[in-house]
Amino acid sequence: MPKTHFGFQTVDEEEKSRLVGRVFDSVASRYDLMNDLMSAGLHRRWKAFAIAQAGVRAGFKVLDVAGGSGDLAKAFAKQAGECGEVWLTDINASMLRMGRDRLLDQGWMMPIAQCDAERLPFADHYFDVVTVAFGLRNMTCPERALAEMRRVLKPGGKLLILEFSKIWAPLTQLYDVYSFKILPWLGEKIARDAQSYRYLAESIRRHPDQQILKTHMEAAGLAHVRYHNLSAGITALHTATKY
Repeated sequence: MPKTHFGFQTVDEEEKSRLVGRVFDSVASRYDLMNDLMSAGLHRRWKAFAIAQAGVRAGFKVLDVAGGSGDLAKAFAKQAGECGEVWLTDINASMLRMGRDRLLDQGWMMPIAQCDAERLPFADHYFDVVTVAFGLRNMTCPERALAEMRRVLKPGGKLLILEFSKIWAPLTQLYDVYSFKILPWLGEKIARDAQSYRYLAESIRRHPDQQILKTHMEAAGLAHVRYHNLSAGITALHTATKY
């Protein structure tokens, strides 16, 4: 059985999928609140930057992978208009249900699919833009997911990956204290689940840094790969095109 990582643990690939599913089943109901608390609201600015860089226009077909609560999908639906097509997807039913209900409450209806990013149920060369925000590091095999996201992009289409990354070195010690002390404490007090937020901190440390992720994207056949560091590298937005 192929091995992968779940935070700092080494586990079977099938086991990681189950464990990550358990994490997001646990945190789904407090996901948005915890994001606001953990980032002091900065996650909304990071997403706004990604949305601006995507350049979605009227009539575009857009796929939001691991879309969670639907922040990006909603923004893209506004930009793509009635003649466009925006899909919200997630592998986790609890997260997808939360995103669907939130969008419906706000008057937005769009196609939604529960699916694995490593086996996307879409035709080749279908989407103008594919995005994934804070989801790549939770995937069992990110390399397979990158290949799938490239497959469903049209030639000349754009992939955007917004993900936690490697922070500016002088801030590392302070960031570690926050990640491994304060973050699990917040998880316990707000979401009643310290362990899931401890995993999230560990998963960030195991995720490839900016340059290594760029190399992985190029190996998947993507071109013009660039990244933008946000908030001193706490997150990074990688962009690429399909040639």
